[in-house]
Amino acid sequence: METLLLKGKPVSDSIRLSLEPRVQALIETGIVPKLAAIIVGDDPASKVYVRNKARAFRKLNCESQTYQLNSKSSEKDVLTVIDRLNNDPSVHGILVQLPLPNHLDSKAILHRVSPNKDVDGFHPENLGLLLEGNPNFIPCTPHGVLEILRHYDIPVSGRHAVIVGRSNIVGKPMFALLAQKFEMGNATVTICHTRTKDLASFTKQGDIIIAAAGSANMITGDMIKEGADIIDVGINRVDDDSEKGYILVGDVNTKSVMGIANSVTPVPGGVGPMTITMLLVNTVTSAEKCVELVAGW
Repeated sequence: METLLLKGKPVSDSIRLSLEPRVQALIETGIVPKLAAIIVGDDPASKVYVRNKARAFRKLNCESQTYQLNSKSSEKDVLTVIDRLNNDPSVHGILVQLPLPNHLDSKAILHRVSPNKDVDGFHPENLGLLLEGNPNFIPCTPHGVLEILRHYDIPVSGRHAVIVGRSNIVGKPMFALLAQKFEMGNATVTICHTRTKDLASFTKQGDIIIAAAGSANMITGDMIKEGADIIDVGINRVDDDSEKGYILVGDVNTKSVMGIANSVTPVPGGVGPMTITMLLVNTVTSAEKCVELVAGW
């Protein structure tokens, strides 16, 4: 069997192209979609990620502003910035870059972001609406996974999807999306996690496997059934002898599933490009809701 590589860039490019007329229409009404990104501390990976987001927004004629706080900032300091952005009508999306320093309460900070500007989709109100089947903002990475499946015509309805990982960022919202009566839903969904006994007995049943546990190369070819479609959300640094001193690998041992799986997303180059693109989608959507609100007055 020839295994298809589900590359994220063609999907991302197509979606960004479809956003261009929507952004132009907003600009013509005097509204420029704007993201405010809050970063606390000096984590190099977080800085690169926020910088990449800003670059993507500029390319689409949207705005992105970064609020850099030092690593010793108090919870009150962070909440004050969020409150100000919540009340700024020029800001349509607020993103709090994770992880936060250990002394900060991530839950309290994420909950402070207005649900109407929660373009990451992490606020409990938005997660509740998603579970209800009436989503406001869908978390970016799970939304990106659905768009990859849609782009490559990977069927979902009636199939068994096995999710490995139960985080609020990927695993849980992925479950809510795939199990819903949505166009890209109606799957039978199993969630596995660190307490799952005999993980392979579940992954071998998966028509679709979503690997999002954050554990390098944990899913191998002997853990899947022939013809499975695999989405690898993991991105892990593994030390090696290269100039960088490390390589990036997913939660799936890609080499071992080639020839067995029907398809698999590469790492890097699979789900990664989709996360920022779906952040753009959510921010543009938020700006459009502002126009609708004004028109309704």
